[in-house]
Amino acid sequence: MSYPGNGKDIQVTSGPGPGSGELPAEEWAALLSPRLAQFAAVARHEHITQAARDLGVPQSTLSRAMARLEADLGVALLARHGRNVSLTPAGRAFARSVERSLGEIGRAAEAVRADADPAAGKVAFGFLHTMGPETVPALIREFREDHPRVRFALVQSYGEDMIERMRLGELDLCLTSPIPEAPDLVTRRLDEQRLFLVVPAGHRLADRKRVRLAEAADEPFVTLEPGYGLRKLTDVLCARAGFIPKIAFEGEEPETLRGLVAAGLGVALLPPPMVPRPGARDLAVTAPRAVREIGVAWLAGHPDTRPVADFKRFLLGRRGRFAGTGRAAAG
Repeated sequence: MSYPGNGKDIQVTSGPGPGSGELPAEEWAALLSPRLAQFAAVARHEHITQAARDLGVPQSTLSRAMARLEADLGVALLARHGRNVSLTPAGRAFARSVERSLGEIGRAAEAVRADADPAAGKVAFGFLHTMGPETVPALIREFREDHPRVRFALVQSYGEDMIERMRLGELDLCLTSPIPEAPDLVTRRLDEQRLFLVVPAGHRLADRKRVRLAEAADEPFVTLEPGYGLRKLTDVLCARAGFIPKIAFEGEEPETLRGLVAAGLGVALLPPPMVPRPGARDLAVTAPRAVREIGVAWLAGHPDTRPVADFKRFLLGRRGRFAGTGRAAAG
């Protein structure tokens, strides 16, 4: 996300040094604000040169700005290791607050622009990797038929990461699974998606159309890494079938897992592919019921710009009709 003040026009201003700890809050804001977007970039990259390149400022300018920021605060935010830097505990806590604050500024700017032109504006939208090839493009194409001036910032990721990005102000809403439960979130169920046991073409079960998951108890599994919703669901379904899966490989993208299965390296629980992959067979799971819920989530109490509100209504109006999600009712 780009932030106001992010770019070559950022000026490093002088101000009180370490002895300024007694400043009122509003004076702290005036003192620090020119350097906050710079610090956020350094915190994201943990590398001064890369952050300077991202911001379009000289490395020496950024290094001086970070040193002055630490001097003004009287706190070490960065631990320096040659050209690399890492966040200190204080720096990590400060970075989270800075990202939230910059996110608020970004949303305020979008709201002002939307008020000036309600038909325009941007929606920052997150979604699962499995929805990228067909589902999301089809949704956006249909939405833009009636809202042609709305722009989208799209993020493909997994559920926990998207929720954190919403809390940081980087996303307005996301399509995710499983549907999260948290007091600061609003969620709505949209659809459910069948999961299949995917096996290599030459596997002993490959000629079957249906299978009980317990029949794969002794097989090596390829799965997503811990933290992904589909990994959690794989563990839960295997537990319901009476076994703990033997994990052979872990990855970050479902289609990569499907390729590992096709190569004969294990089996996997996956949603249906958008395009069939040679060398892999999808078997319906009869027990336990293997589906995942797809839902939309956003932060509670956040005012929406008109484009975000319109897109929410659009998504909620298509419950159960998500193209390409492989609904359990499908053959």
